[in-house]
Amino acid sequence: MHHSLRIKDNFPVMQRRVVLFGIVSLVAVAVGVTKAAAMPGGWEPIKNVSDPHIQEIGEYAVSEYDKRAKAELKYENVEGGETQVVSGINYRLVVKAMDGTTAKNYEAVVWEKPWLKYRNLTSFKPVKV
Repeated sequence: MHHSLRIKDNFPVMQRRVVLFGIVSLVAVAVGVTKAAAMPGGWEPIKNVSDPHIQEIGEYAVSEYDKRAKAELKYENVEGGETQVVSGINYRLVVKAMDGTTAKNYEAVVWEKPWLKYRNLTSFKPVKV
């Protein structure tokens, strides 16, 4: 009789441990999923480079490069790219532009703070094939 009483007394302790383990596990999974989704600082592929905003940023990059370098590239389109959440958004784009009669690809990095209507071309270089 005494033996069954001990098992009965331990049951609530074990039950609490199982519930606590379950809660800790759920919290760990939720934190992991949240970090993976947001991942500030990480580069994420742009799903739709045809998006007008992405194309506008590509056009800005070529235009700004032309002004700074006194070049005459003609913007064609954005071929691909990634975004990075920083204090604003970095766009790393592969932009196709015409250099005279030759189409060339360039990597352009544009930092944008949309709430301030601010953009800055931070890098523009030919893509090495």
